[in-house]
Order: sequence, then structure tokens, then C-alpha cells
Amino acid sequence: MPYYVEGPEAVGSRIKRQRLRLGMAQADLAAAVRKTQGWVSKVESGKIELDRTGLINMLAAALHCHPNILLERPYAGDVHENQWQVAAASILRELRRYDLTPVFDGEPRTSGEIWQDMKRLHRLRDAAANVAILKCLPDLLREALALAERSTGHEREEAFSVYAVCCKFAHTAAHSLGHPELIAMSCERAAWAAQLSGDPLMPAVADWMRVWDMWATADWQDSVALSDKALTTVQRAYDDGDPLALRVWGTVQLRAAVSCVRGGNAGEAEARLEHAEAAGNRLDTLRGAPVYDRHSLTFSSGNVQIHRISVALEAGNQTKALTLNRRADPEHIAGLPKSRRGHHHMDLSRAWLWEGDRGKAFEELETAESLAPQLVRNHPIARATLRKIVHGERTGMSERLRTMSNRFHPHDQARFH
Repeated sequence: MPYYVEGPEAVGSRIKRQRLRLGMAQADLAAAVRKTQGWVSKVESGKIELDRTGLINMLAAALHCHPNILLERPYAGDVHENQWQVAAASILRELRRYDLTPVFDGEPRTSGEIWQDMKRLHRLRDAAANVAILKCLPDLLREALALAERSTGHEREEAFSVYAVCCKFAHTAAHSLGHPELIAMSCERAAWAAQLSGDPLMPAVADWMRVWDMWATADWQDSVALSDKALTTVQRAYDDGDPLALRVWGTVQLRAAVSCVRGGNAGEAEARLEHAEAAGNRLDTLRGAPVYDRHSLTFSSGNVQIHRISVALEAGNQTKALTLNRRADPEHIAGLPKSRRGHHHMDLSRAWLWEGDRGKAFEELETAESLAPQLVRNHPIARATLRKIVHGERTGMSERLRTMSNRFHPHDQARFH
């Protein structure tokens, strides 16, 4: 039976095509990403696999294009798998008419009722069910605006809070599925709604989203500066021990840590991780009933641990990453949502691959896919890792590996026998 997987030469050819379109020499591109001309040549010919997000983003920034152009995202799917783009188009329509009277029949529910309904989005987020999330959002965005228009005072502010969090859900799903227009617009509307929400933490959440978007253009220093701006706005509430502020502050520190290591500042990345760990420890010591995470953040001590592993990988130190994983608390990691654990096992797959153990790399990738199939099959780094495993095992392809290759997309990809 034939199996399919796009080869690294496909990504390389798109990089070459974009470089030639700009009239840029290989040496100039190499200088822009702090590599040698020989390295660029090997990337373009498919001899080097790009399996680091930061490096892909740096190449895209140097070539003045979005990373999705080089990766050819969103990935092609069959009719059923493409239906998420219908929902994405509906969300874009709602976001474009944010300052117009919403078309809404009847009376909107109260903010309390809508917040209760949004708990299903948190469950879908935890399961990395991004397509299902997108299908829910058009109606919720419309209802939140209708409530804002028909209410006053605190209820109106809460309506804008709902709208901002809906934008965050759209932003996360759009990143996972590869829809740059929805990514940009949902981030802009989240910032707009956050200012009207009356929630003192919501603007920092919107800035946290913007930091993620800055990664696409490899603006590492600006990402750190924006993170610090966000931290300043929540510092007092963090110092006071507000549970939601602890989550926001810790989450922003984790994002800053990734920005630092991608910018070549591993020492500062470690300092940011220490700050995040302190916030996680404070959360662990809180007593009483858990506070509802209305901002949909997954911050915890376990999340800090897997970010330490991810930062080590970004620095190119897979041995350290695997050592950190052995030392990590299994219970903390097991308590993370499937979406975060899926990312974690993708990282471990890369680490084992870089260590030269394709068997363990494949096992980790299988685990990641079983936890969060939509996320993993649509993730460019997971695909790059699978490509390296496949090309390393061409002569002895196992049936499990063939089957995974088919799942990671049969359309418009190179064929092997």
C-alpha cells in the first residue's frame, strides 16, 4: 500500500521561490537568520528539515512573508475536514461588524448565563477540539454584542468580557488550524473589547495574544517588551494574591521565556521561568474552592514544567529537555488539559529524534496524536518530525508509521512505496 508524506524539499522549494521573488541571494538570507549560505542551500534542497518554530519564523520574517506561506497552511483536507473554514468565515463576518448593531432575534441571555454556556468551550479547548470551538463562536459573539448594546453598567462590561474571551478562543483555534486573517482580527477585537470590559486583567490577556502573533515575524525583543507591559498592568493584583492575576502573570512570564530563548537570551528565559514557577507555587498553596478561570488560561505548575522542557529544546539542548522531563512531576503534567499534553509529547518526540532514537520519537508522536489529534495533525512541527522519522525509516517502514503518515495528510503530498 502506498503512503504519503510531504518531503522537506517541498518546504525548501517554497523558501527558495520566495527568496528569488525578492531577488535575495542565499548569502543575504543566511546572514538574516544567522546561518551559513551552505545551510540555506541544504534547507532549500530538502537536506535539512525545519523542525523549530522560531527558525521558521525567522526565515519568514527575513523573506517578508507569513510563516504559513512557507508551510503552505492551512493544510489541504477532504470535504469534511475543510468545513472548519466555513465557521472561520462566519466568525470573521461577526468580527468585521463589531461596531454595528448586531442582528439578533429575541433577548440575549444574561452575562451569567452566557458564562455558564462558555464552560463547554473550555472543555473543547482542553481537548484541542478546535473545529468544534469555531462552530460555537459566531452565535456567541453575536449574542455578546447584543447584550452589550441592550445593557448598561456592570452587565455591559461583562458582555464585552465575554466577547473578548470568545476572541481568545477564536485566536487559539485559528493558530492551531493555520488561518492568519482570523488570527490577526480576533487579536485586534480582543484588545478592543478588553478596554471596554471593566476586567482589569483582560487587557493583559489581549497583550498575551499579541505576543504570540509577534512570534510570526520573529520580533523577539518587541515580544518581551509587550510581555513586560502586560505584567505591569497586573502587578498589583498579582502582589495581592488574586488567583486570576496569578494565572495571568504566570502565563505572560512563560510567553516571555519563549520569546527570550528564541531571541538568543537563554539566561533571561531561565529568569522568566523562575518567575513563572513562583506564581505556580503560589497557586498551589491557595486554599478554598477553585476560582473559575474565565480567561481560559491553562497556567499551573505542570505548565511551567513543560515550558522548561520546551525552552531547553528551543535552545537546541535535547539532552537537557529529556533530563527535565525525567525530573518532572508526573501528577502535575497528568493534570494538564489534553491540548497542553499534546504539545508536550510533540516536544518529547523532537527531543528523542535529535537524540537519534526514532523509535521513542515515534512513540511520543503517537501519544501526542492520541491526546489531541486535530492539534497534532495540523501542527507544522509535528509534521516535520514525522517527515524526519519517515525518511529515516524508508527501508523498514512499520505499518504503524505508514498508518500515521496517511493520517497526516494524503492530499498533494509526495508518494513513497
